[in-house]
Amino acid sequence: MNLLLAALGVLGVASSGPLIAATLGATTVSALAIAFWRNAIGAAVMATPTLVREPRQFGRITGPEFRWALLAAVALALHFACFITSLQLTSVAAATALVCLQSAWIAVFQLFRGTRHRWQVLAGLGIAFGGVATITGFDMGSSPDALLGDLLAVAGGALAGLYTLAGGKARQTMTTGTYTTLCYGMCAAFVAVLALVSGQPLVGFDAVGWVGILAITVCAQLVGHTAFNHLLATMSPLLVSMIILLEIPGAAVLAAVFLHETLPAGTYGGLGLILVGLAVVVLGQRAGFRKRRDGFGPRADGPPSDRLADLGTD
Repeated sequence: MNLLLAALGVLGVASSGPLIAATLGATTVSALAIAFWRNAIGAAVMATPTLVREPRQFGRITGPEFRWALLAAVALALHFACFITSLQLTSVAAATALVCLQSAWIAVFQLFRGTRHRWQVLAGLGIAFGGVATITGFDMGSSPDALLGDLLAVAGGALAGLYTLAGGKARQTMTTGTYTTLCYGMCAAFVAVLALVSGQPLVGFDAVGWVGILAITVCAQLVGHTAFNHLLATMSPLLVSMIILLEIPGAAVLAAVFLHETLPAGTYGGLGLILVGLAVVVLGQRAGFRKRRDGFGPRADGPPSDRLADLGTD
């Protein structure tokens, strides 16, 4: 059963980039419309169980909880704006790999907050960002649009890291249902404002466009992340985090098969470096967390990253 859920989870999150690229390329759906409806539907789905079982939870949200959730929502909205736009400019494989640097950015942010990481984490960061340099180097010589897409995807990964850290603060005292409903709802509202300012429509699409939006929401948001959320209750967080990294090659394979996307050999080398680097970062963070939990070594500041924080946002 766990193997099936893991396969569904990987397929769900890996399909995000290809589905978004296909929807944007074949329909009139705008980038911000995908971000809006994905979060609006996600908020409605997450709110339903809480409203049925314990609706008073929403009335007990404190000021600090609201502020952390608001910061997470704004970061998530900007993340989606960057990532989805990047898929219109660069390859699906490159955009997915670059935005998956979320875990690396979390480690970088923690460094600035005074956290002393193990040497494995620092080595993994070097490998992963070496992969970024490889990908952007090849795109720099091929297309200015591709380079801009790469930079937007990198920014999307950093914003996803900020979203995770802010969400970790909020979720120290909030339930999953309350937090995700509030965060996704505010994210959708912020995206709606961005759409209004930029002139991107949120409605008025053809049937194929709405099917694309629904497919992205179901596959990436509801199936993919729900599967990993369930696995965290039955499997090691380390194993779940490593499984999630399969999103990078998974997205590349899906884009190659269904979108006929071909990349220079050097770009695939960059994807491999990012995958290896992130794996080293995850392993180093887990080893450090276990060491601090057992009472040895310096304690890290900030929320632990051994559970849902590593699930990503795509």
